[in-house]
Amino acid sequence: MTAGAHDDPVALTEGIDGWLPEFEGRHLLALARRCTGRGVIVEIGSWKGRSTIWLALGSRAGAGGRVYAIDPHTGSWEHQAPGTVVATFEDFRRNIARAGVGDLVVPLVMPSVEAAGGFAEPVELIFIDGAHGYEDVKQDFLAWFPKVVEGGIMAFHDTTVGWEGPRRVVEEMLFRSPRFRRVGLVGSITYAEKVAQATAAERLRNRYALAVKQAGDAARGLRLPAGVRRVARRLAEALLDGPRVRG
Repeated sequence: MTAGAHDDPVALTEGIDGWLPEFEGRHLLALARRCTGRGVIVEIGSWKGRSTIWLALGSRAGAGGRVYAIDPHTGSWEHQAPGTVVATFEDFRRNIARAGVGDLVVPLVMPSVEAAGGFAEPVELIFIDGAHGYEDVKQDFLAWFPKVVEGGIMAFHDTTVGWEGPRRVVEEMLFRSPRFRRVGLVGSITYAEKVAQATAAERLRNRYALAVKQAGDAARGLRLPAGVRRVARRLAEALLDGPRVRG
């Protein structure tokens, strides 16, 4: 590791296997830094720790709350052939130690719903990136939604075209729900603020945001030049500006 890399999230996550691009990692860092300490941070689906490190560094720059990293570390059907044995916890543990965030990260090596059953702490930020089947994502949402404090953030990965499960769940449970406001999109991350009851104006904005997202998803599905698709993504993100985050 080069000089100065100890505080550089890009350097700390370089070479770690995963599916989180840098700009999405920076968004997770900003969401974690925004936390005030009213609850902990929870991650569902840690794989080898790439996104966990972004969250932990954001927490350290903010209130310093614990990051509970929940994953059975046995892989998932999306990323391995049937019958393949996968064990990722040792890689995860080494990567967390190497990044110097072991003091903040609490690994829970078990499925998400099982972990939720015995979890008593309030949650201020949750990032859901576990199994991507519709029922899997829906069960993650239902298990953890009650634990998120009002004003807390629920964020989901892979919610755009190509991942039907997460896409359907955020459309049903975030965009169309009266319990969330300011639904936002960064890359494939959809996130929103939990509230007791969204106002009529906030609910109308969420429906408008959903229409914008669906139009963006349709554009992503077309065989357009990469530059055009990139501009379309940035336009959708600008229109889908969610809860304010700092940098």
